[in-house]
Amino acid sequence: EEKLNLDDSQWEDIHVVTGALKMFFRELPEPLFPYCFFEQFVEAIKIQDNATRIKSIRSLVKKLPRPNYDTMKILFEHLQKIAAKESVNLMSTQSLGIVFGPTLLRPEKETGNMAVHMLYQNQIVELMLSEYSKIFG
Repeated sequence: EEKLNLDDSQWEDIHVVTGALKMFFRELPEPLFPYCFFEQFVEAIKIQDNATRIKSIRSLVKKLPRPNYDTMKILFEHLQKIAAKESVNLMSTQSLGIVFGPTLLRPEKETGNMAVHMLYQNQIVELMLSEYSKIFG
């Protein structure tokens, strides 16, 4: 509802932009990875064989509602570009997983497994970035 002036100097600070992006995703009524998919993605990331793990994640991503899939594809494409410039911005796929994992993917009800969940959330985002073309291609 607010009109934003992206030419305003406040948007020159990358931390403000990143914070706004994270806040947008955090405040959605449901995460980008819908609640009903949380456990399925966690089970998929636990798969030991990398090719099977990627195939499983790809299959889950394809089952997402179309708006979620489309948004996810664009977001991860953008984050992949950020990771490609890691030598300049110090944001590796692992760092991006840490920053965006808990924002994009979370259980509907927080339990005592928060630390374990966080590890899986980070790993899921990291895998999706590092294997973007196999998952979204």
